[in-house]
Amino acid sequence: MSADHYTYRVTWSVEDQEHVGLCIEFPSLTWLADTPEAALSGIRTLVHDVIDDLRASNEPVPEPLAERKYSGEFRVRIPPELHRQLAMAAAEQGISLNRLASAKLAGEKVN
Repeated sequence: MSADHYTYRVTWSVEDQEHVGLCIEFPSLTWLADTPEAALSGIRTLVHDVIDDLRASNEPVPEPLAERKYSGEFRVRIPPELHRQLAMAAAEQGISLNRLASAKLAGEKVN
């Protein structure tokens, strides 16, 4: 797996007054730089070096989010009253509770 397959982000740090390079799969790593380009380059190099160290130590290397397989299912616990309200709203709209929840999570309007 390549360090290029990880999920990177560059943001501005008000506290540090610099750009910060981040990698979602390695949340403890950051790279500060004067420009967004330098922050991205720095965090990518750091991630590459950490991956090399993990492999050399026979430690597990995090799988990139982009390469993970997702089932499309997850459980959410909600209060019983909210469950009832959502079930009623779904029934009123003539759709399944699953379709209503999926639409709400996606920010879509239903019926």
